[in-house]
Amino acid sequence: MVKLAVIFFTMILVDNYVLAKFLGICPFLGVSKKLDSAVGMSLAVTFVMVLATAATWPIQTFLLTPANPDGSLKWDMGYLQTIVFILIIAILVQLLENFLKKFIPALYKSLGVYLPLITTNCTILGVTILNLDNGYDFIESIVCAAGAGIGFLVAMVLFSGVRRRVEQAVTPKCFEGLPITLVAAAVTSLSFMGFGGIIDAIFNVAA
Repeated sequence: MVKLAVIFFTMILVDNYVLAKFLGICPFLGVSKKLDSAVGMSLAVTFVMVLATAATWPIQTFLLTPANPDGSLKWDMGYLQTIVFILIIAILVQLLENFLKKFIPALYKSLGVYLPLITTNCTILGVTILNLDNGYDFIESIVCAAGAGIGFLVAMVLFSGVRRRVEQAVTPKCFEGLPITLVAAAVTSLSFMGFGGIIDAIFNVAA
């Protein structure tokens, strides 16, 4: 349980995929202007992220690179990993898009073009691949994906608040628009750097 807790909180605070690994910057900058859109996008990404992990882990483990009892590979089709994973993510995003369009049309319209772009969101693909690269088992991968999704939500909500403050402030002409947004994103990212030592200290004591 301690290991699962470490994985979960590390994904949120220390190895945040947006603020630490700089993945998923497109929706981070594009959908964070309004809080409701930021939350909606984050929940959609988290949903797809967890389901994609639940689908891709067994496919990679049992179909693409199955192992013999001695640890050797029965066959190796790992070169198909990226293609297969993207296809799975695309199917899940299409199902989510149809669901939102039918049952939550307001959120569907507010997300706009960024909803189908979840298919190419490198955060989701990154989580599914890095879970395998880190040697996580199925449960650890699901926990990691959930933590990464919550971390994405935290980053989006925080940055949405930061952007509102920035828009109300008076900024020099040369920093208006995208430049001040990128500066604000960098400062938000720096604010998460202090969590690394805190998380390590807490779980070292717990262990």
